[in-house]
Amino acid sequence: MQTDIEIARSVSLEPIFKIAEKIDIPTDELIPYGKYMAKVPLELKSEERIKRSKLILVTSITPTKAGIGKTTVSIGLSLGLAKIGKKAIVALREPSLGPCFGMKGGAAGGGYAQVLPMENINLHFTGDFHAVTSAHNMIAALLDNYNYQNRGTDKMLKEVVWKRVLDVNDRNLRNVVTGLGGNGNGLTRESGFDITPASEIMAILCLTEDIQDLKRRIENILLGYKADGSSFTVKDLGVAGAIAVLLKDAINPNLVQTTENTPAFIHGGPFANIAHGCNSVIATKMAMSYGDYVVTEAGFGADLGAEKFFDIKCRKSGISPKLTVVVATSQGLKMHGGVSVDRIKEENVTGVIRGLENLEKHIENIKSYGQNVVVAFNKYNTDTESEIATVKEFCQRTGVGFAINNAFTEGGEGAKELAELVVKTIEENPSRELKLAYSDEESIQDKIKKVAMGIYGAASVSFSNEALKKIKELDNIGMSCFPVCIAKTQYSFSSDPKAFGVSKNFDFKINDILINRGAEFIVAVASDSMRMPGLPKIPQATKIDLINGQIEGLS
Repeated sequence: MQTDIEIARSVSLEPIFKIAEKIDIPTDELIPYGKYMAKVPLELKSEERIKRSKLILVTSITPTKAGIGKTTVSIGLSLGLAKIGKKAIVALREPSLGPCFGMKGGAAGGGYAQVLPMENINLHFTGDFHAVTSAHNMIAALLDNYNYQNRGTDKMLKEVVWKRVLDVNDRNLRNVVTGLGGNGNGLTRESGFDITPASEIMAILCLTEDIQDLKRRIENILLGYKADGSSFTVKDLGVAGAIAVLLKDAINPNLVQTTENTPAFIHGGPFANIAHGCNSVIATKMAMSYGDYVVTEAGFGADLGAEKFFDIKCRKSGISPKLTVVVATSQGLKMHGGVSVDRIKEENVTGVIRGLENLEKHIENIKSYGQNVVVAFNKYNTDTESEIATVKEFCQRTGVGFAINNAFTEGGEGAKELAELVVKTIEENPSRELKLAYSDEESIQDKIKKVAMGIYGAASVSFSNEALKKIKELDNIGMSCFPVCIAKTQYSFSSDPKAFGVSKNFDFKINDILINRGAEFIVAVASDSMRMPGLPKIPQATKIDLINGQIEGLS
């Protein structure tokens, strides 16, 4: 089989205006970025059409380090829906350059289920990530200048909490000292860098509804504390309008196409282990304005991605999926069944059976939100009939639909079974009211406990003194009404990345609390979650090259 990039190049792309015409987007409103990409003005959202659209969430079991193929399934499902005559659109996050050149590679799908042009999408795309990086760092520069100009006065901040960001994996930037070289070069202080997908600006971009909401949220960003201990925000700095200017194009969602020339919206990219892990509300609602069926995904496993999709994105936007697809692979199940990672490609039905406990816990969690659930078995060429039959029989016993996804090798044809199952399940099971894990009125500690104990399966939750101090501060300033966004490893239900299967009888420790006043959620940091990843011993960048004008090694 050809590589992803070879398959992508074999597709005859259609002009982006033709893609827009297929779903009745007014072509004279498009903002083209070359022949095959365009931004769609946010004013084209239609609340009336959004109400009629059927939203489908794709999530997964706890992933291996190689992933579960959730994006490939999401794209494949949209292709399968199109194959059976449905007006379907997929809405996904934008890839980050950090993982693309680091360990994970690109995030534009795989095989014959990709969004295109994949080179552009995986690299600089329409510049959204650069706009977020620039906006974030502009605030940092203006804040440092404010402190420099007010040095020695009571206006100078006693503490700065706003770092800088870059869209790279760079462990050397986690902790830095700025302002070295004497008084003329600024004030010396400790600081650090996060990766751009962890920026609060990215979270704001993905949760905002329009320009006015964007400005309001930017104004509310907490930057530090004044001498009297009160909060200092972007509003105090007086630059929210200037920062909104830097994001005026980035706020519009991006329209591209799939390997079968069906429409796709790609917009925003917060990580799910350190942020809320969903594409933008604007892009999802835009897709729902023009598609009868809209497929979107949440980051990593359901404990991280789906939980945050429901408890943050749905809570804040008012949208709700008609159905959730849980993606599973035999390799992932075998890993959770105790099979060593170097042997998970070998047949091991016993390992699959033991690993089903992980799938069962995720299904149980999704059902607790009132969701209809089906399982998509993402097929690899090493899977055996016995392993597949084992998972299918489990789903039948559990009472959830099961379908094999072959979109990687067959495109839309390989996802027709899944598409038919999804449509049938939605039609036969009227959607119920979304049940969130906690209410806005509950305390921050209770919210964290309900997620950790109810979704992760923790026996108890403990808080560091620093975390308790910040929770008390949030109570005092009236921010305990915000939802919580737990930052933890994606490789386990617990905060231990090696606790495969289903973690039990563990204490879930919250080490720190981060206040995202603009994004309007509280980040609860568990264990040693990194907001700036490092590079592996052999980065993906060593495989990427430009040969005879063509990019090679991008996956």
